Amino acid sequence: MTGTINIIPLGAVMLFLYAAWSDFQCWRIPNGVVLALVAIYVLGAIARLATTPYIGATLLSLDGIGGEVAAGLLLFTLGVALWAFRVFGAGDAKLFLPIGLFVGWHGMLAFALFLLLGGVLTMLALKLRMPLALAHYAVIMRIEEIRASRKIPYGVIMVFAALITMVLRSRHAS
Repeated sequence: MTGTINIIPLGAVMLFLYAAWSDFQCWRIPNGVVLALVAIYVLGAIARLATTPYIGATLLSLDGIGGEVAAGLLLFTLGVALWAFRVFGAGDAKLFLPIGLFVGWHGMLAFALFLLLGGVLTMLALKLRMPLALAHYAVIMRIEEIRASRKIPYGVIMVFAALITMVLRSRHAS
């Protein structure tokens, strides 16, 4: 039996990867990407509501849209607080909203653990010196710029933690 490709998560993954790449390249997450992620989520939520016989459960449960919106708002509030204390940039804070929407309430713990692991691995990687033979590659040169500036593109770590959580969530749901 052939499976269908669900365009909602595929579009979200592509936009999340673009946000991570943009943050890596120039420490900036475009507002349009965040808005597009929210719009894709809304389209997916409408499709779920239109195809379920259990509208109340889909809308209000922690497993459904209610839990996803709660996760998005909680992460966004945390992001704004971190931005206010100048730990995060505004793009990172805004990116937390669609991340919460896509990982959902029950994915929050896994997301937090992957975020912690990604942060630790990033800090360790930035402490290591790159081999001289690789120094001419653009990605390596950008990593050296990040190391010298001491500014971490947190969006990259956040996106990869979110993507791993989304994969685990989709496997759990099926």
